[in-house]
Amino acid sequence: MSKQLHAHWSSRLAFILAVTGSAVGLGNIWKFPYMVGESGGAAFVLIYLICIAFIGLPILVAEWLIGRRGQKNPINTMAEQARLNGRSGLWTVVGISGVLGAFLILSFYSVIGGWSLSYTLGSVTGNFSGQDADGIGALFEGMLGNPGMMLGWHSVFMLLVIGIVARGVTKGLEGAVRTMMPALAVLLLILVGYGMTTGHFGEALAYLFNPDWSKLTGSTVLAALGHAFFTLSLGMGIMMAYGSYLGEDVSLLRTARTVVIMDTVIALGAGLAIFPIVFANGLDLASGPGLIFVTLPLAFGSMAGGTILGLMFFLLLTFAALTSAISLLEPVVEFVEERSPLGRVGSALVAGAGAWALGIAALLSFNVWSDPLLFGLNTFDLLDTLTSKFMLPLTGLGAIVFAAWCLDRDSVHRELGLSGAGSTMWSLAARYIAPLGVIVVFVGSL
Repeated sequence: MSKQLHAHWSSRLAFILAVTGSAVGLGNIWKFPYMVGESGGAAFVLIYLICIAFIGLPILVAEWLIGRRGQKNPINTMAEQARLNGRSGLWTVVGISGVLGAFLILSFYSVIGGWSLSYTLGSVTGNFSGQDADGIGALFEGMLGNPGMMLGWHSVFMLLVIGIVARGVTKGLEGAVRTMMPALAVLLLILVGYGMTTGHFGEALAYLFNPDWSKLTGSTVLAALGHAFFTLSLGMGIMMAYGSYLGEDVSLLRTARTVVIMDTVIALGAGLAIFPIVFANGLDLASGPGLIFVTLPLAFGSMAGGTILGLMFFLLLTFAALTSAISLLEPVVEFVEERSPLGRVGSALVAGAGAWALGIAALLSFNVWSDPLLFGLNTFDLLDTLTSKFMLPLTGLGAIVFAAWCLDRDSVHRELGLSGAGSTMWSLAARYIAPLGVIVVFVGSL
């Protein structure tokens, strides 16, 4: 059973904001700037941009192109496009893996989104004021050890996501990103402005943009390759679903370039916002997620105006988490809506409730189910490992191979507006460089 109820983005700008919102997630706010600093500054950025151009961008365009041609959820789209192009029905597995991957990621992503909501409230109520390192650490550990508290915040976060997606493409997804993405940009600019007053902004600039070629090793190049792939929400069915709402008038290549630039600028802007505070307070850059939930709250609690700065930072983090989470729920909702009698609201409730229930198992991994359960991993780590190391790269590989080798090459080139050298470059990147890059990421991550 398939319903033909397909909505469309109201404009190219709305589509760009939605895709950028999906790409800018929790990882971009702390992980990318940290990776840049530790891996050679501008040297790492250059390698990353090369990887984006030849691997991330072709896969992004391929997923949009397949989605736009199908005008359905990723599973139905892959099945139909395989049939129309005389290919095996097994290609449907690419769509299934993408939708399932998005569902699994959302289940544990919502748990971390709940942490961000909790810390936003904590900033308002002054939880971090006057706390020492032990006190801030105890707050974080106390949250992790309290399944009831985590369940509450996980539930609130998921309800927000379901509420947005249930309103549909125009009112829900577009309405959310039209508000949250400009707000995210304004908050980031304010925090960068504050960073300029700390006396350590120059140090942050040097950390991010001073090339240190001696730090570039095989592992850092692999890290750049991996981040180029994962930062654009590839292999999750998201871009195929978003592409299915696109009209023929949108230039995929031009739009992809815009999204890549915006995503990279925001990630580097996050570094210019965070690192001056880190350097000014002698904090540990290499503390991973702890940088956000332990060391930064310590700094906010001890600085003048720290309550306001902390609130702005955790609002920024929450907006980034929400724009990514709604994109993770969308391909699942699109599938349920098209393959069941349920309408948009019912589909969002069913899909969201399923991810919420699995998320309970993920949040219990930090307390009552902390002992390893399968392959030496608890539920949270198992979901993270299964998706990031296996499902995402293999799904992305399937999408680019299908677009480059199974779709009619001339029709693809016409759709992308390519000719001459442009056609040659696209074929080289899509047929050989991008698939090889994904395989390198996949093998390297193992």
